[in-house]
Amino acid sequence: MSLLQELRSLDPRDPGRWPLAIRAIAVAICFVVCTLLLIYFFVWTDRVPELQARENTEQQLRNEYRTKHSKAVNLVLYKQQLADIEKSFGAMLRQLPSRTEVPNLLVDISQTGLAAALQEKLFQPGQEVKKDFYAELPIKIELTGSYHEFGAFVSGIAALPRIVTLGDIQITPLERNSGFDQLQLALTAKTYRYLDDEEIAAAEAEKRKADQAKRHGAGG
Repeated sequence: MSLLQELRSLDPRDPGRWPLAIRAIAVAICFVVCTLLLIYFFVWTDRVPELQARENTEQQLRNEYRTKHSKAVNLVLYKQQLADIEKSFGAMLRQLPSRTEVPNLLVDISQTGLAAALQEKLFQPGQEVKKDFYAELPIKIELTGSYHEFGAFVSGIAALPRIVTLGDIQITPLERNSGFDQLQLALTAKTYRYLDDEEIAAAEAEKRKADQAKRHGAGG
């Protein structure tokens, strides 16, 4: 009898009468299946969350690697951009006068109005306002003249080697004289100077003192 015929003749309801070899094979198969089921339910299912967590960690590490690799590849470009920014900032900083140069700048602004044939009615520097690394000085100016003379004045201010901004501009008619309108120009010019190291240190100390007083006040 062949093995196939022998298997067909087996009674599944009476495995005790199976040949020894068949019973051994059946027991081995049952053992393997039970082992696999036990591994699946008691080992694999417990390890699935850990596996997913490790896969997520791997994905995060891959993303971090790609980000750092991109930065490393562009490091030279970033350094060049930083150098360009520092160079541009230095050029802008050189346009800010020091504390000792401010009086000369005020004279230049006043002379610019006179050079444009304007009559100066008011030239009043205000209170200096300190910022992070520079100070802002507002100047109230009142001039009389014509539109063309005002244009020459504005062009002269723009040509100064230092940064000067004009704001709060008001132009009002003053009087009619010799066939042309005489106008009055009122504005606020702002010039800037950089703070020296001592001024920056003093400003930072005052800020720390104010922060400490504020914290003590809030705590009390």
